[in-house]
Amino acid sequence: MTREPGTSVRARLALSYAAFLMLACVLLLGAVWAFLLRNVPLRYLVPHPADLPRIVDPGSYGPAVFAIAVATILVFLLVFGLGGGWLLAGRMLAPLRRITGATRAAAAGSLSHRIALEGPGDEFRELADAFDTMLGRLEAHVEEQRRFAANASHELRTPLATTQALLDVARADPGHDTAELLGRLYAVNSRAIALTEALLLLGRADQRSVAREHVDLSLLAEDAVETLLPPAEARGVTVESVADPARVVGSHALLLQLTTNLVHNAIVHNLPGGGAVRIATGTRAASVVLTVENTGTPLDPRLVSTLAEPFRRGAERTRTDHPGVGLGLAIVRSIARAHDGTLTLTPRRGGGLCATVELPPDRSASTTVPVRAEA
Repeated sequence: MTREPGTSVRARLALSYAAFLMLACVLLLGAVWAFLLRNVPLRYLVPHPADLPRIVDPGSYGPAVFAIAVATILVFLLVFGLGGGWLLAGRMLAPLRRITGATRAAAAGSLSHRIALEGPGDEFRELADAFDTMLGRLEAHVEEQRRFAANASHELRTPLATTQALLDVARADPGHDTAELLGRLYAVNSRAIALTEALLLLGRADQRSVAREHVDLSLLAEDAVETLLPPAEARGVTVESVADPARVVGSHALLLQLTTNLVHNAIVHNLPGGGAVRIATGTRAASVVLTVENTGTPLDPRLVSTLAEPFRRGAERTRTDHPGVGLGLAIVRSIARAHDGTLTLTPRRGGGLCATVELPPDRSASTTVPVRAEA
């Protein structure tokens, strides 16, 4: 988009400085005339070029040279105001030029550039610091998206390549067992569908444009437990639920997906037999809390800090017959962020993982119930 030419801010500030200086001088001289020279003949108040040399002669000082002296002072103040205003405006706008340069560098793709403005904590410093913070977050977001795109392309290419390999083998060997081929193709296709649906859900959560309605996390936790109870029993995992009222405002579908992902993750990444999962909901201080804990082997805190990244399946965690797509906790974190909440993962004492989601409470809720402490 082309920009129409116009007067620069520096020039407008210089003109403003000069205009205010001239106005102050005129008001001052008007006060002098009103209080001291009101009775002076009018011919002394009209400047005449012939009187100009007299203003440098001390013997000629008096009302007779007042007019020409006023005209000379006004011309001097006009030049002084324009020059001084131009210099002062340039000095004051110097930080703005640095911010403009950083903006153009960011628009060109250089997100690593920072203004790092020094000096007093004025409005320009506040603007520069806010811009640096925005650039830092934008750089981290872009890097995360690039990493996610690379991982997603790799993950989506894997089932397609596997399908292609299976078809190549079947075509090269017409006598191959068709039932086995169909079974393997079905499994690979199911995984590709699950991965695609997870990617779509993650993208929907990252958009932060979710429908808002009144939701009780305790009811969602009960629904998730009821849905996932059969696979939990099949793995010998016991599920305990402490569902106190936990009312929030958000998308019922996304929050149900969040709860289901946490419970499912706790079930499939558990001890092979005799494991346990505990779900608790309630309020804590100024937030609504959903906590899901599961037993398992001890986890390295450095590993736990990366589990919410896309396609991180936790190689050091207890493995099961469910490989997953590596997006469960990433989806949980994105849904929590879309609802202005947080996801915190911590290693559980004695082994396993504790996942805590904190969301803003529903302000229209009339009662709050604290989260019960684990026995």
